[in-house]
Amino acid sequence: MTLPFTPTFAQVPPGPLAGPLHLVPVNAGVVFVHTANGAHVGSLKLVGGAWKFKAMGYDAAGRMEPGHGPLTKQHNMAFATPDAAEVSARLLGALTGGRAASA
Repeated sequence: MTLPFTPTFAQVPPGPLAGPLHLVPVNAGVVFVHTANGAHVGSLKLVGGAWKFKAMGYDAAGRMEPGHGPLTKQHNMAFATPDAAEVSARLLGALTGGRAASA
């Protein structure tokens, strides 16, 4: 699979997130969620038949911080399917009062 960005797993600087978000399948029950410029901000996990967003942040040393990061308030948001357009609109829209941010 060729991605339109280089995935990064590091602390996301404060400020708006570059959208749209991209989904990168890992296996049948996990999909990574990355910003348009490649920053990893969480995962979708198939839990009990629903896809739940699991926010992920990183500290200054690059250590993973589950439930943290720029999308912390959206942690556990549920989705019927891992649809990139819907995930991007809802997660980014929650940050901007309903308007999805873009790069």
